[in-house]
Amino acid sequence: MSDLPPITRFAPSPNGPLHLGHAYSAIVAHDLAREAGGRFLLRIEDIDGPRSKPEFADEFRRDLEWLGLEWDEVPAQSTRLDHYAAAAEELLERGLAYLCCLTRKELSGLPPRRGVDGLKYPASSRGQFAGEGMEGAALRLDIDRAMEKVGELLWIDDIAGEIKADPRPFGDVVLVRKDLPASYHLAVTLDDARDGVTLVTRGLDLFAASHIHRVLQALLDLPVPRWHHHRLLLDENGEKLAKRKGSPSLSDRRRMGEEGAVLAEQLRLQNFTLGT
Repeated sequence: MSDLPPITRFAPSPNGPLHLGHAYSAIVAHDLAREAGGRFLLRIEDIDGPRSKPEFADEFRRDLEWLGLEWDEVPAQSTRLDHYAAAAEELLERGLAYLCCLTRKELSGLPPRRGVDGLKYPASSRGQFAGEGMEGAALRLDIDRAMEKVGELLWIDDIAGEIKADPRPFGDVVLVRKDLPASYHLAVTLDDARDGVTLVTRGLDLFAASHIHRVLQALLDLPVPRWHHHRLLLDENGEKLAKRKGSPSLSDRRRMGEEGAVLAEQLRLQNFTLGT
């Protein structure tokens, strides 16, 4: 843990417009950094295949500027594919990850085991892979071997305090998908280390994922940040805002002439429904 001013970030995926929930998360991260004399970074997480569109990233920058935020932009994920591949290969060579070509349908036919991230990968079926190399296969973390390697780990959230890392409820999570160069878990862990992030600011919906990220940090000998998991903005039905639900976009609000600075202040004052 460092007493230096924090470095935090906002890391949206350009697969749709930003909504109020994104604005709130960006403002929380921005203000935490600025109030402590630190840095607020923007990182575009653009490795979601054809869904990632540069025009959305351009809109993100306009939205953040409209809200009155200032940032330093770091390289997008698409520039870091070699970095992800090297880390994946290292984990594979050390016996901490394995290749798997089973589909979700095939997984669903195995003895059911469910975890916080959906269907857990049954340990009895590890290593079911035909072929050579990683083409057509996913790379999964062998969570039991990983925990044997790292032992007991702790991580600290500004709000929840000290947490014992327990990623086992997720099962053997995917590190590299069949169709993408890295999963969220692998990419974000490597990115935060490479960008010098010392305070990971994001919503409570990603709290559980931090257990996995803490283990990956230990396995790959990466620096350990603090975390700050803030509450989520909710819609009129008490559900979190989401792109897929068509939550009103920031760009639409901006084009209709709404004052971004006024909206940002309303978010800071929490004049919207917050929840967990």
